[in-house]
Amino acid sequence: MQSNNYILNKEILRLAIPSILANITIPLVGIVDTAIAGHIADAAAIGGIAIGTMLFDLLYWNFGFLRAGTAGITAQIWGKNIAKQENTSDICNKTKGETAGEILVQSLSIAMAGAVAILLLQWVFITIALQLVPCSTEVAMFAEKYFYIRVWAAPATLSLMAVKGWFIGIQNTVAAMLTDLVVNITNMLASWILAVYTPLGAMGVAWGTLIAQYAGLTTAILLIIKTKRKYNNIFNDIRISASLRFEKLKRLLVLNGNLFVRSLCMMVVYVGFTSLAAKYGDTELAVSSIMMKLFLLFSYFIDGFAYAGEALTGRYIGENNSEGVRMAVRILFLWTVGLGAVCTLIYGIAGTGMVGLMTNKQDIIAASRPYLIWLILMPLISCLAFMWDGIFIGATAGKELRNCMIWSAVGFVITYLLLYSILGIQALYAAYFVHLAVRTIYMTYKWNKTKDLWLTKK
Repeated sequence: MQSNNYILNKEILRLAIPSILANITIPLVGIVDTAIAGHIADAAAIGGIAIGTMLFDLLYWNFGFLRAGTAGITAQIWGKNIAKQENTSDICNKTKGETAGEILVQSLSIAMAGAVAILLLQWVFITIALQLVPCSTEVAMFAEKYFYIRVWAAPATLSLMAVKGWFIGIQNTVAAMLTDLVVNITNMLASWILAVYTPLGAMGVAWGTLIAQYAGLTTAILLIIKTKRKYNNIFNDIRISASLRFEKLKRLLVLNGNLFVRSLCMMVVYVGFTSLAAKYGDTELAVSSIMMKLFLLFSYFIDGFAYAGEALTGRYIGENNSEGVRMAVRILFLWTVGLGAVCTLIYGIAGTGMVGLMTNKQDIIAASRPYLIWLILMPLISCLAFMWDGIFIGATAGKELRNCMIWSAVGFVITYLLLYSILGIQALYAAYFVHLAVRTIYMTYKWNKTKDLWLTKK
């Protein structure tokens, strides 16, 4: 048993560490973009980039199912074939009419359909969005120009979501990491060069992002070709027209539909948090924005283990390996709770200092102190919810993930409505933590009740 635990711990780290390394470059991109605008442009350009970036975050958030759905189904197919093949070079032979290659083709087709829809509706989206976002005419004009450049990255951006999920599903998070690193590093370099050394000025940030997405897609294609050479049969006998028939697509479409509803409910929480914080004034909004950034900083680390959970849970369910599933879940949660405890300790010791890194405004730093207790508690409360997300995605439990997020969004709204007149803005933080608690409790209950059924029906 000790030997099995050692092997599984090694496998978890093999899958988690590349994702963590890639994730920690994500905030650097936003920092560099803001720094570029802040040094070479005026306030309108800075605000325009911020609003444009926010609009794309909201737009692409709803396509998160491309990564998650692809990862879960691919991991299960991978596991089925591991159970059937002695020679791992034949790991992608057909099983029940499905191959990992077919799932990639299907997911990329959905990504392309989404990209076409975005390009066709771009004018409608930006027109409505800028009417809803309060900003000056100058900021709105810059945000619009930024949007109309960067929107042409949609085919690459959505395709990369699908490809990243596919790499996770075939247990290759190194390929996903390399793709992310190319995107993020190219983004920083291209944005800096184009903004500082060409007549584009601050608009070079938009062009830099566009170039980076296609550089990432080129890298992903090369890595897919390398994967095809390693696993000779991964795309054998695939007919694109047959792969895109409804009966073939049905499972992926149903899962993605549930995950799409889940994303909408998550927006209720995360967009609602910022929108409601704005009601309490500029200082409280600034504090809440910093707190949320520090909340999410922890998620960059825990997501690495969540991705490992997607890959391993899906694989073992595909193998119908109940012992493997139980061991993976147990060890993943030990890593998750351990990381949560470490981050809680760091936030407890250095919370004020971390706020100071985000702003030098003494009034904001002082105003943040009453909320530091939430920052300290957040890792231990949220780590279980984030880890369950990865495990349920690996189990392709779309219905459960959807219902969980519906209930947690309801918990967020009700908690705030009940407490805001008593606690003021503190009710917003209480509501955010209630939504995390609901996610943890709901998924723990569902896993204990239905995990054996999932093992037998996949």
